[in-house]
Amino acid sequence: MRKKTIIIVLAFLCICFSMVIFLPLQKVFAFTETRINDPVVQYLPLSTEDTFEIRYTHSIYKTDVLEHYKCVGGTNIQMLGMEYESLAIGMPSYAEKNQTLTKRSGKYYLQFDNEVIENFTIYIGNLDLDLVFDYDNYEYDLKKDLQKGNLIYLR
Repeated sequence: MRKKTIIIVLAFLCICFSMVIFLPLQKVFAFTETRINDPVVQYLPLSTEDTFEIRYTHSIYKTDVLEHYKCVGGTNIQMLGMEYESLAIGMPSYAEKNQTLTKRSGKYYLQFDNEVIENFTIYIGNLDLDLVFDYDNYEYDLKKDLQKGNLIYLR
């Protein structure tokens, strides 16, 4: 009986130890290609900074659009707002519920009151225009490392 108890305790400890080994030690942004057979996953480790931005060039008007986000609750993303220069195709021209749209110094600012999501998808366009992930005072060119024409799942 005593040998059986020792074996059960040792097995339990081995299982707990192996679970700790395989748990992620650091939180990351994960960029996963979708809709392809062999998706590539690229990781960017999170530091103590909890905000990030995505900057892209509008494909028609060639002006920059800046989206602001914040990491919340460990695994969620809070949409803070976006800024852009024109109420053009694809850009919001009015605020919906829990949003505020203002215009200052020739730019539009759309702010979200409390929009929290788990993930979102980014389209890596074929056009040679900027698409940058700005985090912790460094800009990562998403078109340099990810395949153009693919959808990227960010979580």
